[in-house]
Amino acid sequence: MELKTLHNNDNDIFVGFAESRIGGRPENQDSYGFKETHFGFLLTVCDGMGGGPGGKTASSIAVQEIIAGIDEANDEEELSNIIIKAVRRANMAILEAGNENPSLKGMGSTATVLLLSDKSAFVAHVGDSRVYQIRSGKKIFRTFDHSMVFELVKQKVITEEQARLSAQSNIITRALGMQPDLQVDVVERPYEKGDRFVLCSDGIHGSMPEKELLKMAANRKTALGAVLDDIATYVDNMGRSNGGGHDNLTLAIVETKINSKLRETMSKQVKNILMVLTACCIISFICNIWQAVGSGKSAEVAAQADSTVIAQKDTVINQQAEAIKQLKAEIDLLNNKIKKQQTNN
Repeated sequence: MELKTLHNNDNDIFVGFAESRIGGRPENQDSYGFKETHFGFLLTVCDGMGGGPGGKTASSIAVQEIIAGIDEANDEEELSNIIIKAVRRANMAILEAGNENPSLKGMGSTATVLLLSDKSAFVAHVGDSRVYQIRSGKKIFRTFDHSMVFELVKQKVITEEQARLSAQSNIITRALGMQPDLQVDVVERPYEKGDRFVLCSDGIHGSMPEKELLKMAANRKTALGAVLDDIATYVDNMGRSNGGGHDNLTLAIVETKINSKLRETMSKQVKNILMVLTACCIISFICNIWQAVGSGKSAEVAAQADSTVIAQKDTVINQQAEAIKQLKAEIDLLNNKIKKQQTNN
């Protein structure tokens, strides 16, 4: 398939492109689709599996049903639940098609979903196709493969690069078409102007080290459409040079043109650092005050009465208490702003 431009009704939100190639296989079992919905721009990439026509059928059904499920939903339900239901609808459609046609029995598909609006980006996935979020050349988010080798990565038995090179890297633990009860991972992401969301099948991310893929996807010296086409061509050529037979490869890249209304929240690590810094400032302030009081007291003892020293100490203590009170009020105000912003979003 040729490079395709992704369109939405509001051209001020993003620019994007997608491409899918057969690679070195007899058939391209990957599928992708996109549509402008009343929830935002929807993009999905699915990688089919199964003998004969099963793989392509499964991924095609997945794309069709995910788009229909979200497009036909109403606004009364949480968007995360709408996405989950759409993916589960696709799962049941694949299972039913397999039951009706013995030649399609056992077919399945991965699924990645991006639903982008001016408020935020919802990301969902099942299987080992991935979604990346890249900012300033760095990965700030990535889905975690539902695969046997990545379970070992999670347990810190092997590294991600060892998982990529493993002969068992294509054994997935979760996919559409496996069973009726399907667990779907969904997350809402804030984004900034210039962020890139990358959706790809394992034919792309499994072909090279992740650092190399990120470097190519983050390239800003070349137009976005050319960046995507360069990645696909690079993977395709690499597969041919290694004897052919390489996997289908599908890639979509969306670059945002605005900041989302949803903002990044402080991580636990950042909050802990701020708390420690605040505590250090308070302690340092108290120590400095008491040191000043002590020095003042020793200088004044010979000249002033004890009552004067006590009065000064009381004044310093009151000043200290007031300073701590003001600092606490500033911290509370900051937390309230964050909570209010999250509530409004």
